[in-house]
Amino acid sequence: MRDERLFPLFAEFDSLSGVGPKLKPVLERLTGGETVWDLLLHLPERWVDRRVKDTIEDTVIGEVATVKGEVQAYNAPYSDRSPHKITLYDGTGFLTLAFFRADGRWLQGQFPIGKERIVSGMVEEYQGERQMTHPDYIMDPAKGERPPEVEPIYGLTAGLTNKRVHSLAVQSLSSVPEDLPEWADPTLVANRHWPGFRQALYDLHAPDEYDEDMFALARERLAYDEALARESAFALARASRARRSSPAIPANAKAHETLCKTLPYKPTGAQQRAFAEISADMSKTAPMRRMLQGDVGAGKTLVSAMAAVQAASTGFQAAVMAPTEVLARQQYETMDKLLSPLGFTVAALTGRDKSTARESILMGLADGSIDVVVGTQALFQQSVTFRNLGLIIVDEQHRFGVADRMKLAGKAVSPHMLVMSATPIPRTLAQAVHGDLDVSILDEKPAGRVPVETRAVPDTRIEEVVQAVGRALRRGERAFWVCPKVDVDDDDSTAVGRHAALSDQLRVPVGLVHGRMKPADKDTALEDFRAGRTKILVATTVIEVGVDVPEATIMVIERAEGFGLAQLHQLRGRVGRGDRPSYCLLLYRPPLGDTARDRLDTLRRTEDGFEIAEADFRLRGPGDMLGLKQAGATDYRIIDLTRHASLLEIALKDAESVVSKDPELSGERGSSLRLVRELLTPKIQAPT
Repeated sequence: MRDERLFPLFAEFDSLSGVGPKLKPVLERLTGGETVWDLLLHLPERWVDRRVKDTIEDTVIGEVATVKGEVQAYNAPYSDRSPHKITLYDGTGFLTLAFFRADGRWLQGQFPIGKERIVSGMVEEYQGERQMTHPDYIMDPAKGERPPEVEPIYGLTAGLTNKRVHSLAVQSLSSVPEDLPEWADPTLVANRHWPGFRQALYDLHAPDEYDEDMFALARERLAYDEALARESAFALARASRARRSSPAIPANAKAHETLCKTLPYKPTGAQQRAFAEISADMSKTAPMRRMLQGDVGAGKTLVSAMAAVQAASTGFQAAVMAPTEVLARQQYETMDKLLSPLGFTVAALTGRDKSTARESILMGLADGSIDVVVGTQALFQQSVTFRNLGLIIVDEQHRFGVADRMKLAGKAVSPHMLVMSATPIPRTLAQAVHGDLDVSILDEKPAGRVPVETRAVPDTRIEEVVQAVGRALRRGERAFWVCPKVDVDDDDSTAVGRHAALSDQLRVPVGLVHGRMKPADKDTALEDFRAGRTKILVATTVIEVGVDVPEATIMVIERAEGFGLAQLHQLRGRVGRGDRPSYCLLLYRPPLGDTARDRLDTLRRTEDGFEIAEADFRLRGPGDMLGLKQAGATDYRIIDLTRHASLLEIALKDAESVVSKDPELSGERGSSLRLVRELLTPKIQAPT
């Protein structure tokens, strides 16, 4: 039940004076919500300083200024396109006011010669003079009129003015309860010089003065409140999970040693460390929820196979869930190759399996004769039952929702779960993205992996690139060619157009895959390329994760300057998986802007996915980084991860401290955390 003190904040927009049936849907479109609280969370983007300057001479070209001066002259327009002009003078300088298509009589009434006026607006330079076009405010100081010292500026949508949004936000402030307890650590609040929650909202929506430090502290305070709400939700989920009972799956050193002896290489130190953490979790009676995060080619599949062996060698079954049929088949082939020599039975279950084969697999899962199954969403189906499911492995976890994981987890009593991602996340964002999970990181590459040589090439040399690709195909190699769009008439960098051009130029079987194709057709195109029936695959970014073709040695990315760094890195990771030299050619359209040049230079300089992720974060912020939107990292209402990421770690420690002492949140501090969670935790399913 919602605390009754919060009821006014969750009233709908039409509870505000002046909001009727026409304005209500406009506010809903603006805020993405329906309540007064949603409007208060639509914070100003900036604030305009409207304080009256001492002199006109103090104004700066290109900045908003408020000045007072005496009306010296009024000049009517000399043509339909020229403006009315008013001249103000204050003893230090002149300011020209320009009004296009204005009513001359109205202007002369507003600006009588010899009278003082206060005006506020953007100061520009025109023919060597200061000019203000259509001032935002015109006021008579003799009547005591002055503009507000500071004006909040909001993001808008059609049908709303800034003045209207501001007035409604100020009206909404009266709905904020005065008697809310302090939910943040009082010592932290004092040390950071933060205002209280209610005062922070007033400082942002209805400031009494222009003070940039005040705005920053108020925003930071509310960002921390949101971080605390999220982290307390995660802490409660972890505490609840710890109270649940899962089957302990003890480590089997002999089975692990046997698996490692069959490998033609030695696992990296990072793989050994990650498996040790996973193995320790699986040995406990609380359900494991761990993320295995590794760069392209860091060896996540081997670590997941080690975990599957631990389960299978102690009588438990493991289920591996992949997002597509092609990836499921690849995972199955790898798992079968690693586990079958140890005496374990591995099966694949996808939507394409025929009735007889499918029935056999279902029976094997039900009677326990199948130790490990790799599949797609087909694993969710009601007909799939397990004799003793102990471990779930989710590959490319950002492609699955919480509900998908819950469906599979529901086929056993609190199974252990390992989720894997090939998307390196900046360490500053780890808590934002994986707050409900323990994280193991693979930050080493297996020995002997051939580096991919990366080159940036202007698209004026595209014919040379096509010829180089043709020579590689004749040597028995294969190539990817990635385009930014599927098929757009006014752009030649399209998958459909490039597929036709390369088919004509190279005279070899060319595959095509893009997001508009049916899933079965996409799977067929990918499988044809993997099997060698096509020699070059033209694609959009649908191939950025998971497709494993060791014979592919060339990755061409057309219009590379338009992609994010993390995405370019993922695409590059599709090549260099065999023992031949491999190349990534970044085709760009000159001239390059500074940001695009930095991006391509970073990719040429390093193959370290974590370094690339940090650079991408600096260049583009979190919103565009691969996988973060799916993972829920960018649905914050207040937090700006480029500025506030450090608050997450502080909030994590604070929330865990409170929850460990008061798991029911029934004490004074715990009760206050309930309030901030109601206000700032999105309506999402709890982590499994």
